[in-house]
Amino acid sequence: MSCPICSSKTDRAHRPFCSKRCADVDLARWLGGVYAIPSTDPDDLEEAIAAAEAEREKPH
Repeated sequence: MSCPICSSKTDRAHRPFCSKRCADVDLARWLGGVYAIPSTDPDDLEEAIAAAEAEREKPH
């Protein structure tokens, strides 16, 4: 198995990474939003609430 950050051989102590450095790089990417999952939801909370209310009011 290779490190997902630098492709070096993994180290059992830091699996799936090769070192603490690569593990920290991965953590920084998560915390920085690099790995964020795209969403189709509105960014604005008020817009999301209005859309949900409009959907509820639609006749089914």
